Amino acid sequence: MEERQALKAITVLFRASQSIQDVVKHEVAAYGLNPTEFSVLELLYHKGDQPIQTIGKKVLLSSGSMTYIVDRLEAKGYLMRKACPSDRRVTYAALTTQGIELMERIFPVHEQRMNELFDGITLNETINHLKTVGKRAEASKKFN
Repeated sequence: MEERQALKAITVLFRASQSIQDVVKHEVAAYGLNPTEFSVLELLYHKGDQPIQTIGKKVLLSSGSMTYIVDRLEAKGYLMRKACPSDRRVTYAALTTQGIELMERIFPVHEQRMNELFDGITLNETINHLKTVGKRAEASKKFN
């Protein structure tokens, strides 16, 4: 019986994830962005300039997709590429003034919306449980 509950939990998790992604997709589309573009802007907004290679790993994108997203955001005027002064092989992505202004305008609305979705849920406990499941899944990949 416990195994079936685990399978049910996975199904519920996938459906909840898809529903949240749909909310974000709809929300950011109003600003001419897709969820991946928003994820990159959000990372830069909170963490500052980042090496482009690092951004791809943090938002779960391949290097080819990352280049495409950076190109699109650069064309929209939201970010720019900056050479690393100490290593010519590294290129940073940085928010432009326009990108900062956009995020200052839309991020508080996004944060409020996400808070509403999780209202009444014990988040620390939920996060810890999800991390545990994720770590177990990662570990199991190493043995297959």
